[in-house]
Amino acid sequence: MTKRIALTLMALMLVPAMPALAQERTWRNDVKPLFDAKCIQCHEATAPEYNDWELLGDAKDETPPRMDTYPHFMSYVVWPATGAMMRRLDDGKASGKVGNMYEHLGADDEERGKNLQVIKDWLGEGAWNMNRWQARNEVPGVSKEQLEKIKAKY
Repeated sequence: MTKRIALTLMALMLVPAMPALAQERTWRNDVKPLFDAKCIQCHEATAPEYNDWELLGDAKDETPPRMDTYPHFMSYVVWPATGAMMRRLDDGKASGKVGNMYEHLGADDEERGKNLQVIKDWLGEGAWNMNRWQARNEVPGVSKEQLEKIKAKY
């Protein structure tokens, strides 16, 4: 009887941890389906890769880069286009400037906010920052500490 009570108590202590494990975001399960629903129309496999896109000059404004795979997407999070994903998708609540791609995250503010939160949760707590690899004007370059916060599980 005492053994059964002890096992029951141990099982109950594990229950609060289970939802946290179930909510862990991954590229495959959470971000890629969202990307396919909202972004793939422009950022598909036939779009130019980052280095080719950089060579387009003024045509970059009319030609979206490729972001349909985990490595392609992450090049706009960590390097070489550090923070670009965050700058483009930001809702403006912290920065005061809404990103130019935020509107594509959903049909209304509620859906956009929900989808943005999926990406923020996936990146990791405190990983959402708009810093570039190198400082630009008054904005410092991304720090090692900021980069270490990015979890972004595949």
